[in-house]
Order: sequence, then C-alpha cells, then structure tokens
Amino acid sequence: MKGNLHPITTLVREAIAAFAALGFEVFDGPEVDSEWYNFDALRVPTDHPARDMQDTFWLTDGRVLRTQTSNGQVRYGEKHKPPFRIISPGQIYRNEATDFKHEAAIYQLEGLYVDRNVVVGQLFYILKYFFQKVYGQDVEIKFTPSFFPFVEPGFEVSAKFNGKWLELLGAGMVHPTVIKNMGLDPEKFSGFAFGMGIDRLVMLKYGIEDIRLLRSGDLRFLKQF
Repeated sequence: MKGNLHPITTLVREAIAAFAALGFEVFDGPEVDSEWYNFDALRVPTDHPARDMQDTFWLTDGRVLRTQTSNGQVRYGEKHKPPFRIISPGQIYRNEATDFKHEAAIYQLEGLYVDRNVVVGQLFYILKYFFQKVYGQDVEIKFTPSFFPFVEPGFEVSAKFNGKWLELLGAGMVHPTVIKNMGLDPEKFSGFAFGMGIDRLVMLKYGIEDIRLLRSGDLRFLKQF
C-alpha cells in the first residue's frame, strides 16, 4: 500500500530544494549539545529566560537538548572557511506546556551565510524568494526591526494571510561577536542568519489549526496529505 509523506517532511524537502538552487548546503547539527554552542557562543546571556529550567531540557552532565538549530552556526563556522551558505533543518526542544499552538518538540530550519561584504539586502531577497516558492508569487512579506542576541540588526519577518500579518521567523545580520566565535575576523567577514519554525509554516500552508495534530500519529489526519 502506498504511504503518504508527512506534511513537515514535504515542506522541509521543498525548503531544501529552494535553498539548494541558491547554493545552500544542508548541515545537520547535534540535537544534544553543550551550553557553549546552544547559548554562550550565540550571545544568549546567563540571565536570559531561555536558560531557565522551564524553557530548556538540561541533562545531568550539563548538556542540553538544543533549543534552536542555531547551535550549528559556530560549530560549522569553526571548521569551514568562508564563503559558506548552509541550512540546518531539524528537531528542537523546549520545556513548555503544550496547547493548540505550542509543542515541546518542533521542527526548525536555520539558515546561515557568511562571506565578505554581505549586506542586509541579500537577506531580504533570499527570504522573499523562499516564501514565494512556498506560498506563491503573490505572497506579501514584511520586515520589522526586532532584537535577537546573535544578530545586529535583527528583524521579525511576517507574511500576510487572509488580510492579517503573521510573524513567521526571526532573522538578521550575524553579530560580530558570533563571527569572532567562529574563529573569523569580523572586520573581514559578515553574514546573515535566519530561523523559522517549520511546523508553523506547515500550519499556515495547509490551514491546520492545532499544532498537536502534526505529531498525533492520526492516520485520518495524515492521509489528507
């Protein structure tokens, strides 16, 4: 009997194909990682709420279940010379109560591009290109200034659905300190990064109202795809 691809798998494959056309390679970072790669190297301070026990799954040896696929940024940059372009799709974990729009385990896709003379216009172009591939040429995208510790400047990226603007991801220019933590000279190299929740993109694309359905294992739900 022929099976069906899970909608998350389908969208991840679409994303990989879209970014591959722009020269991005896939990098698989570890799901269990050190506090350094998950927090410190990305300028997430020790007093940041994400480090609290209610938000992070800590192991007894001091490691964590990654809270974001950004944990691969510095890890990759340490071992590769620019220019490089990567995306890192994978599962992340956050210790929070589940409801129709929150899950303890979700799928995320991280993007990173580092080279000489990278500018914010390149980030805008690539994200607009991606969302046109996923949602069609008529999709409206908006960039709003925001703050994230590992980028400067940072932006919230929203798209319009049914007349309403919905935030989809965070993005920005890689902070010079993060570039330095890769062992690179921030005076010579710059870059941009973005991180998006695949679950939410899937929900918007297919009109799914409860995130818990994506991991319910309910065949009646999955057969729709």
